[in-house]
Amino acid sequence: MGKAFDVLGNVAIVNFRKDVKQKEKKKFAEKILKDNKAIKTVLEKVGKVSGRLRKPTTKYLAGEKTKEVLYKENNCVFRFDVDETYFSPRLSNERKEIASMIKKGEKVLVMFAGVNPFGIVIAKNSKVGQVATMEINRKAREYSELNRQLNNVKDIVNYPMGNVKSNLDWECFYPTKFKIENGEKVPVKGKWIKTKYDVIVMPRPQLKETFLKEAFFLSKKGTRIFYYDFCKEDDKKLIVEKIQNEARKYRRKIKILKVKKAGEIAPYKIRVRVDFKII
Repeated sequence: MGKAFDVLGNVAIVNFRKDVKQKEKKKFAEKILKDNKAIKTVLEKVGKVSGRLRKPTTKYLAGEKTKEVLYKENNCVFRFDVDETYFSPRLSNERKEIASMIKKGEKVLVMFAGVNPFGIVIAKNSKVGQVATMEINRKAREYSELNRQLNNVKDIVNYPMGNVKSNLDWECFYPTKFKIENGEKVPVKGKWIKTKYDVIVMPRPQLKETFLKEAFFLSKKGTRIFYYDFCKEDDKKLIVEKIQNEARKYRRKIKILKVKKAGEIAPYKIRVRVDFKII
């Protein structure tokens, strides 16, 4: 009737076929609640993740009427609204794996950070020096700030920055001056110095633009970049070629370290991760 559903904390999200009737959907939702005591709310996914802010769309089916989730993974906890922000529980192992590759004292940048699962998992599960994050969705940034507090990593994870491109226009990425707002220490816009990161994580949504120009701008010799993209199973080499072409365009020498399948997103379509290094 319905495909395997995603579970985000106390919320289940089901993706039904178009021919499933509403009565059958309700029945299936009630069964989920009966069989899974930890699930309190069942939502139906009613549209694709779309728009610049990557917002999904869901509809209430059964249980408690809420769309705010408290989700746990990798010794971390995350709170977010499923209709206001994008979050993939299927990337849990990816976040854990990347955290395991961060070296002591390294400076990490997470682009397209969302509510900050990558940054916070890295902060909680490695000896990283500092984590900076960038996310265009204002609501996601608000939840990111809340999640910094919930996980007690405010000293490691910087206050979330906004749009990748507008931040790049400042030519400055590391805070040097702070102010107090609502009892919290936040960086003063414009009082930043340019920095080069040891690691850049790019969990990109399905965008035409690679944003590698921005990543190269913020990298140095030795920087490791974890770049996510989407393609058909047999087309992983095309993603590698795209990265190599971008590197040549911006006069960067790189070494491909690893190419791996990072999950299926649709029939015959996968998420791929390419690890490479600036040399």
